[in-house]
Amino acid sequence: MRKLLVAVGILSLLGIGACFAFPAVNGPVVAFMTGRGIEAPSEEVVQSRYQAAEGYAVELFAEGILTARFMRFSPGGALLVSQPRQGKVVHVLPDADGDGRSDGHRVFLEGLDRAQGLDFRDGYLYLAETGAIVRVPIADDGPATIRTAGPIERVVEGIPAGGGHWNRTLRFGPDGGMYVHVGSSCNVCEEEDERRAAILRFEPDGSGEEIYAAGLRNSVGFDWQPGTDDLYATDNGRDLLGDDYPPCELNKVERGKFYGWPYANAFGDVDPDFGEANPDKVAMSVSPVHGFRAHNAPLGITFLRHPETPEALQGAALVALHGSWNRSRLDGYKVVSLHWQNGEIEERDFMTGFELDEDVRGRPVDVIEGPDGSIYVSDDYAGAIFRLHQGPATAAAAPLPGSAGATSAATTSAPLAALDASTREALDAAGGALFEDNACGTCHLAGQASAGVVARPLENLATKHTLDSLTGFFLSPTPPMPAFNLPEEERRALAAHLLARFE
Repeated sequence: MRKLLVAVGILSLLGIGACFAFPAVNGPVVAFMTGRGIEAPSEEVVQSRYQAAEGYAVELFAEGILTARFMRFSPGGALLVSQPRQGKVVHVLPDADGDGRSDGHRVFLEGLDRAQGLDFRDGYLYLAETGAIVRVPIADDGPATIRTAGPIERVVEGIPAGGGHWNRTLRFGPDGGMYVHVGSSCNVCEEEDERRAAILRFEPDGSGEEIYAAGLRNSVGFDWQPGTDDLYATDNGRDLLGDDYPPCELNKVERGKFYGWPYANAFGDVDPDFGEANPDKVAMSVSPVHGFRAHNAPLGITFLRHPETPEALQGAALVALHGSWNRSRLDGYKVVSLHWQNGEIEERDFMTGFELDEDVRGRPVDVIEGPDGSIYVSDDYAGAIFRLHQGPATAAAAPLPGSAGATSAATTSAPLAALDASTREALDAAGGALFEDNACGTCHLAGQASAGVVARPLENLATKHTLDSLTGFFLSPTPPMPAFNLPEEERRALAAHLLARFE
């Protein structure tokens, strides 16, 4: 049975606001989370604010890709990006005209159940939905022409779905096995399904399921080190133990090992909620090989393999730090490089500028290496893909009106403009009643906030969300905001009311 640690009110962690009850036992936690749906930065902002490691230039490669998450290049060089909240995978077209920008993007697959992780194997694209693994045959004719070559096939079903960490990551290892991480259902609890907080391994046809490693709270990113084939995984430490504890982790993951959650934190520390009653679990836990700063939320990781990688980065891994939501001051929001030197791992900044003086312009999710050695970084807050390459920046053309790169401001500046007056009025009224019935004001209106709760005002929603994006957000919010399991028409009404009331 789960042990609840804190009463969390209705949070909006993606630009809608947040509130927390602050139990004295855990100390004050000032909650704030930026989200998705803002415009991608202009070229001027990119060049003035975003910085990369010496020898690399940063460019905005693609925009208008809502909640861009995990990326993968096909064997033929096509770049695919998952959009779990939209249930889609998009094909980001190459830069054929040499202006430094993608020539646009198109929907490659849709109708998926919150698919995030993706990888290629033996002529198939594999995708990790929240509760299943699917694959589709592909015709991989080149960077601009990849297409499906048959229907989607389910190869694994019954993976524990949903929960606090509902995204699934999928990669094929050097041994040919299919590895899938299933995050915990909660911040800290004892899971009923032992496949939670674990990396699972399957054969490519979906057979041979095993729990490869356990005690991994939310290992969103993992990759194998070239030369050793050792598996390394990022892991997000638990919340609500203060600004600076526990650290997030990098683990060297080995078959059959247990990595601590929910009984041990950091480097063998006893968890205050579950560790004291389970000293044997603490004793058997494997400590991380590297600690990131607390709440930095390390996600995607990739080891650099390209033969033209600069000497200073050879053998290094790049990690996307998504950034904190539960610290009194924001931290993370960058890409770092990890360097294995003399038995130690050194962490250095590789790409910065997503957050500056509490002003957040983006949240990096995944980082991968392109066929030519360029580095690609996805950003699910700005809906963008950045490209880092050696040498000076390419002069990028401004997006044309009506292009994917020009739609962000237009679609969010007046998100209810397409509705006729009577429809808008009806949705607004129904949504207002839902706002009251669900006590949203206790988290978002200062005059209604309960004692000990810091209300997070709702503001500027029309610059961050469309009607469709806000409707979808309620169904699969970022933890710890609870999902609104309301019918779509009610979620749409609530979204319309919020966009009208807090534009």
